[in-house]
Amino acid sequence: MTRVSPKVLALLGALTLVWGTNWPLFRIALDELPVWTFRTIVMCVAVIMLTAILVIRGESFAVPKGKWPALIVASVMNVGVWNIATSLAVLYIPSGHASVLAYTMPLWVALLGFVVFGQRLTPRLLAAILIGAAAVVALMAPNFRDYAQAPWGLFWGLLAGFCWAIGTFIVKRTSWPGMGLSLTFWQVIICLPPIALGMLLIDGLPTHWPSAKALTATIYTGAIPMALGTATWFALVKLLPAQVAALSSIAIPIVAIVSGILILHEPLSALQAVAIASTVISLWLALMPGRQR
Repeated sequence: MTRVSPKVLALLGALTLVWGTNWPLFRIALDELPVWTFRTIVMCVAVIMLTAILVIRGESFAVPKGKWPALIVASVMNVGVWNIATSLAVLYIPSGHASVLAYTMPLWVALLGFVVFGQRLTPRLLAAILIGAAAVVALMAPNFRDYAQAPWGLFWGLLAGFCWAIGTFIVKRTSWPGMGLSLTFWQVIICLPPIALGMLLIDGLPTHWPSAKALTATIYTGAIPMALGTATWFALVKLLPAQVAALSSIAIPIVAIVSGILILHEPLSALQAVAIASTVISLWLALMPGRQR
């Protein structure tokens, strides 16, 4: 395994911080906005942000010939299902718990890679995955009672992680010549119409303005975590092996939990502390090279 460059590590750190601290904002926005309305506004803001960046940088919006089928499936998995499933999960269980379930994605990536694609797992990467899985279980264990009372939260959280894993493999195993930020732009564009239609059919047109706090949380979610964060993620997927890129996301629910501790003054249990330490070890095994023989 080759050493991960400082630039990639910096991108991983920035993405972890942005996506991890975003989870408490979901709850703030969803206290006042229905799920489909919230996601429609978020995606509209993301489209505006991505369009502006593409135009300013002079990048092409073109999609290479023959890539539309893969692009559509990837967008459904990475953007469509993810956005709705994570929002629904937060309605049934606390946001920090939902983030743990959604970020079981690395475990699904490892399983899909081994079973479907026959990818070899090195002992070092296998150890990283097992330790990461232990961290996820440690975070989930205190909340099994909550999940038993809210099975839909469990379902939507795991569905988000599973579909994200499928989308990650599609992006990784497909060549996207000439596509940089436009890869993110088109995935959001493809999923915006059906989600907007869902808003009209399920939520109906808004009857009142949300508070400034909820509106700010929604706009921020679209501009930074959704637009810039998702673009950063796809860049990392291209730069790193699928399992390593996926495993790096395990740190995000840790940040979500720590954010809850700092913002909501939630206590840090001994089990959570063990989970955080396990995650650090897991990431070190995945991202740092082993000793060469």
